[in-house]
Amino acid sequence: MEMHSYIARIDLLDYMVIGLNLLLLVFARQILQFFQHEEVNKSAFLLKVQAFRALNLLIILTYGYSNIYHESLSGGVGLKLILIWVIIYLSYLMKQIISFWVQKKYGKLRDINGDKKSIETYTSRLLSLMVGVAIFVIALISIVNVLEFNSLLQAGGVLGIIGVFLALTQNAWAPDIISGLIFLNNGMIEEGDVIEIEDNESLIGIVFKTKMFHTEILNLVNNHRVMLKNSRLREFTIQNLSKFASARGLREMMVFKIGYDVPVGKVRKMFESAEHRLQTDCGIIAADENKFEVGLLDTGDHALEWAVYYYTKDIKNLLKNRQAIRECILKTATEFSISLATPITHRSVTN
Repeated sequence: MEMHSYIARIDLLDYMVIGLNLLLLVFARQILQFFQHEEVNKSAFLLKVQAFRALNLLIILTYGYSNIYHESLSGGVGLKLILIWVIIYLSYLMKQIISFWVQKKYGKLRDINGDKKSIETYTSRLLSLMVGVAIFVIALISIVNVLEFNSLLQAGGVLGIIGVFLALTQNAWAPDIISGLIFLNNGMIEEGDVIEIEDNESLIGIVFKTKMFHTEILNLVNNHRVMLKNSRLREFTIQNLSKFASARGLREMMVFKIGYDVPVGKVRKMFESAEHRLQTDCGIIAADENKFEVGLLDTGDHALEWAVYYYTKDIKNLLKNRQAIRECILKTATEFSISLATPITHRSVTN
């Protein structure tokens, strides 16, 4: 009998509020996917979907408890909670919609691993950041008004706490945001570029994503993702292998140590033969950019250092092509009876 009394209290407005939130809860995934400009991390996307659904569920539970169970929605704590949930939900949704539009309008299409993707630019990142700050401020002021912190002292106290928190934590987030904007502004590192980072050891990878606080790099050697803080990334010496100065491509150099006893002409013929068999035996397309330029790099104490220069535009297969070319030269050198091992010129003296 008591259940029937609760049901009897539900009017048309209640059905509309609960029904709308149930629809938003059920179709949260589809709504977010529509305003997602590209594929994102699956776990992060599911977390976002669950956050939207949790807000809808909070609105339904708070509304049902306050308006239907207690019949004390007007002017009560329940109404304030509902308004806060609605403000947070709408703010988050508006941020998604506007960021989607900004990315579509000011982003740049780039071919990444064979797929056309819209990558962020300095303009799109800056506008998204400004929009996020504006929406946060508006939402914060709205929540302060809902909580009826009307006096200047009360409102200033709430805003002051948030300001102090941001000031105390700025060293954790500000350098990364600024560094990310610097990368996007100078265009030196863009998503899809192949870069070489020199720290304790060399790392060659594709820039997968430049985010607000960090950059994700796909390691070409181990085929896994590396996450680096934007501020940390700026401290490294970075070589962008995709942005070569010559129209012929990236100029690569390989060094081989060959003994003094091998005639110069024989060495050059060996490298010439290796160049001709690149495509047939080594799987390397012998285009103009792969023509060898052979030169004597150094006359060392134990061997001559020969340098082989060639151009390539196939940057994403750089490591694979390096291995194939070295193997091709090794096979050819063996056929010419030329050793690529550094000759041992030390001789022990025995009494």
